[in-house]
Formats: sequence, structure tokens, C-alpha cells
Amino acid sequence: MPNAAVASSGYPQAGLPKRALAIIFGVSIATALGNTGLISVLPAIGRSIGIPDYLVVAVFSLSAVLWAVMSPFWAKASDKYGRKPLMMLGLAGFMVSMALCGVVVSAGLRHMAAPLVILGFFLLARALFGLFGSASNPATQAYVADHTGPEDRTSSMAGLAGAFGLGTVIGPFLAPLFIFPVLGLAGPLFTFSLIAAAMLFVVWRKLPESPVKPLAEAQELALDSEKGPPLWRDPRVIPFLVFGFVVASCQTGQQQTLGFLIIDKLGLSPIAAQRPIAIAMAFGAVAGLLAQWGIIRMFEMTPRQLLRWGAGAAAVGNLMVALSTDYWTVVAGYAVASLGFGFARPGFTAGSSLAVDAKDQARVAGGIAAVNGINAVLAPAFVRLYEFNHAAPFALNLVLLAGLLIYAFVNGPLRRSDPGPVNGTASTIAGLEKSDEAG
Repeated sequence: MPNAAVASSGYPQAGLPKRALAIIFGVSIATALGNTGLISVLPAIGRSIGIPDYLVVAVFSLSAVLWAVMSPFWAKASDKYGRKPLMMLGLAGFMVSMALCGVVVSAGLRHMAAPLVILGFFLLARALFGLFGSASNPATQAYVADHTGPEDRTSSMAGLAGAFGLGTVIGPFLAPLFIFPVLGLAGPLFTFSLIAAAMLFVVWRKLPESPVKPLAEAQELALDSEKGPPLWRDPRVIPFLVFGFVVASCQTGQQQTLGFLIIDKLGLSPIAAQRPIAIAMAFGAVAGLLAQWGIIRMFEMTPRQLLRWGAGAAAVGNLMVALSTDYWTVVAGYAVASLGFGFARPGFTAGSSLAVDAKDQARVAGGIAAVNGINAVLAPAFVRLYEFNHAAPFALNLVLLAGLLIYAFVNGPLRRSDPGPVNGTASTIAGLEKSDEAG
């Protein structure tokens, strides 16, 4: 009898236990909950304190740079120290960062310092998330890769992305509920910090660790990894990173400008606009969930299909928002775009994972985490473009996504991104053949 299949993660595949799967999803949900909740109240925070629109979204920029720099480091550390400790570190960083952001926002709402001074402290508090919160994302992705074979990788990554999407559904709805009488707009930040603390405790007590590779094996894998080209010049991976960066930049630009667009289109105060902003974001998040937990699984979509349908649908959604004349057209366009992003993100995540072998799984996870974070540095530029013309950011997204759709059809690695021996799964198949011979 052949041995258990060894997927490209290098670990025996027994599948993800249900409890571990639920906890992994919980980590993603908690992070998305806080981030999307913060995005939904950020326009109101900025306008209540007196920070210019394009500067208030810059609180994500420094954090994004640090996220991109640190993610590959934490990914490599997860190979050495294990996935669980890195998830705990990431949750702890997120918890502390959110709590400090709450303190800074409270001071700003009480006008205890000039708006730009508040902005500076806000940037520093959020930077802690980039430094340490970035540890959990590559660790969760690598954990899933440890326990899934190539044939299950796309649906598993889609499920992980779906967990993040679920957090984006809940976050905007919960954020207005946490605007307490005393804490005001800082209330959601303190609450999200407490949620991260609860998730940290669950991971510590309940999550089983993936087996840590023996030191000799880890060193051998590290040496093998160093023999290949750097990740940013690896022809197997770079097309997925380019695709992922543009997709993530378009989605972040749309999310960051949506709140301002709704406030201005409806002519409401920042606080009064919280409910329509939450409704719009929830429609988008539900559409993303429909893609990741419904359509992808129902039709067994492959990475190649996800890349193409994702870019196309997201382009159509941004066109609808750019041409919108009323609130509900904005909501519908945002939902269609989110459906597209719900296809595209697991597409480039699963495709990049399938493109490489065991020694590069954590490295690729770190690269994907980096491009998912660094794109936020462009958010102030999108908001400045919005100030020039309200439709301009969405029109720019349309052009970029149309270009990505063409790229998905003409680029070789993207066209060959489905599971098969032409990709990084070749070593897995070879391993199975050897197991059969040994049996």
C-alpha cells in the first residue's frame, strides 16, 4: 500500500481537522473584522477630528510597508518555530495596535492635540499591526498548505479567503453598534482589540500545531530554497504576485474611497452615514462570500478560471460605480466588483501555491501576504484622485482590471495555473509514484 500523499507543503496529508479549520477561520475572521470595521469608520473619524481625507487613509500606508517587509520574514520564521506561535504573535500585535489606536482616536475626538499630531500617533499605533500583526497571515496560509493536497488547495484557499470575507460582512455592521456614548468612534477599535484577545486565547489553548520540521530537514529546505532565484524574480511566481498586487490595490482603493463617496453622495454627516456605509460594505462582502463559499465550490473553479472571471467581474463593478447617479447603483456596483475580487484573490493565492514545491511554500505565502499589504500605500493617492473627480478612482480601476484580464489570457504561468504535473505539483506526483514503487 502506498504511504499517505505528501502534498507540496512537504507534510503528510491527513486533511484539516474540523476544530483546527474552525480556529484558522476564526483567526482570519478576527483580523478582517477589525480591519474592515476600521475602514468603515475611518472617514467619520477623520472628518470628526479634522484630518484631511487623503491623510486619514494614510494610517494604513506605514503599516502596509511594514507588513510587506515583515511578512516574508515571519513566513520563514513559521518554518523554524511553527505556524501556531506566529499566529499568536500576529493576533497579539493586532490586539495591541487596535487598543492603542482606540486611545489615540479618543484623544483626537476630545481635541487633546492638533489633528496632525493625532494623525502621527495614529500612524505609529497602526504601524504595530504592520510589524507584528503581519505574522498571522502567512502562518495561516502555510498551515492550510501543510494539511491539504494539490487537488484540494484551491477550495481550501478559497475557504480561507471566505473566512476573511465573512469578517468583512460582520465588521461594518458591528462597528456602528460599538460606537458607545462615552467612547464614541473609538469604541469599535477597543472592541475589536478585545475580540483579537479572545481569539488569541483560543489559538493558544485549542489549536494543534503543524509538525515542526527537524532542524536538519529545515536547514536542507532552506539551502534548496536559496539555490533558486529570489522570490521577486522567480518566473513561476512573479506573474501571480503582479496580478495579486494590482487586484489588491484596486480593491483597497475602492474600499477606501467608498465611505467618502457615500457621505458626499447622500449629503449626510459622518456619523449619520455609518449605516448606509455599513449596508454597502455588507452587500460587497456577501457577494465575496457567494463567490468563495458558493460558486467556486459548486462549479469547482480552477485558478485559471478564477483569475479571468475575477478580473472581468471586478472591472464591470467598477464601471457601474464610476457611472452611478444614486446610492443603490453604487451598492450594486460595489457588490459586483466584490464578487470579482472574491474570485481573483483565491485564484492568485492558490495558483502561486500550486506553482512551487515544498521548500517554497512558506516563502510564497510570505510573498502573497506582502502584496496583500503593500498595496495600501496607494490608498492616499486614490483618495486624492477622488477629491479631483469622484468617478476617477473607479475609472482607473476599470482600466487596470481590464489590463489584468488580458494579462490572465496571455501570460504563460497564469494560463497554466491549474493543478497538474506542469506546475509545482510535479514533485508531489513523483513522490506518489515512488511510494507506489516502494509499496
